[in-house]
Amino acid sequence: MHYDLRLRPEQPPTPAPDAFTIHHREVAPSEGRDGLSLAFVHEGTGGYPLLLLHGYPETKRIWWRNIGPLAEAGYEVIVPDLRGFGDSDLSTKDVYDLAAWSRDLYLLVHDVLSHERCGVVGGDLGALIGVDLLNRYPGFVEKLVFFDSVPPFVFDDFIAAGIDVAAIRSIGDGPTGDYRMLQGATPDDLAAELDTPAKRRRYVAGMYGHRLWASPGTFAAADVDFMTEPFSTEERLRAGWAAYQLQYGRAVSEPPIVDRKVDVPTLILYGMDDQVVGPDFLHTCEVAFTNRTGPVVLPGAGHFLQWERADLFNPLVTAFFGDLRVRFTR
Repeated sequence: MHYDLRLRPEQPPTPAPDAFTIHHREVAPSEGRDGLSLAFVHEGTGGYPLLLLHGYPETKRIWWRNIGPLAEAGYEVIVPDLRGFGDSDLSTKDVYDLAAWSRDLYLLVHDVLSHERCGVVGGDLGALIGVDLLNRYPGFVEKLVFFDSVPPFVFDDFIAAGIDVAAIRSIGDGPTGDYRMLQGATPDDLAAELDTPAKRRRYVAGMYGHRLWASPGTFAAADVDFMTEPFSTEERLRAGWAAYQLQYGRAVSEPPIVDRKVDVPTLILYGMDDQVVGPDFLHTCEVAFTNRTGPVVLPGAGHFLQWERADLFNPLVTAFFGDLRVRFTR
């Protein structure tokens, strides 16, 4: 199927960089004397809580086109920077893994913001964290929106369904996937090459441009500048690479819980032009998620579909959690 990108509808306007107040709350005292603080946007207080989880090379800024519409639709929108990303603290102990990110988020939403349950929306790394989160804290995640990520690792079920596991394209195996090895296996060498803020930002900018993660033209120069600014320091860039190093033996605080089927109601989305996660994502998700809506393929969008097709994404998410929103307000 061919989608003419020239005919793609104009997207909702992007709020100014300072459109939302950034909050900071401590969530992990064990990280040191002063603990570890997460930065987050918090809009629509009093509505049904939705936790929006970014991936790499992203921060909370990737949700800038979604926060306002979802808050206006009746949701309490909670949009954190993961530890090590954006305005959140770096880990004093260099701990970056799925379990640590999940613990942080649970403490933020459950302990700090006092929500017993929530909905989760995540893409890329954020989607996999969402799976760990719902398994690690049963009953906490009531519904999940999962897009453009690595599916749960239920390989025996994939094989039983006739899927060629060896042919599955995981994140970074696409046509421009050399960065996966560079970030995961040889991060010191890569960091030495990217020895200035300008070089680091230019490297990250490639994910929004020539590396084909996004559909052509979905990020203007000003958008790319907005997305890359948080990665200008070596420490922030390295924290983002940690997820790739998990595939190369990086130590974890606890094993991830992503090796079982998901029975939580889940909306599966996929960007038709994604060159990071291949179309086998659709088949694997049909096996791994037993209570799913979709997969729904979004045309004219790649890996960053919440930004690229916000005009489709926002109403889909609004509708999917609608029953919880109505119940919550009664």
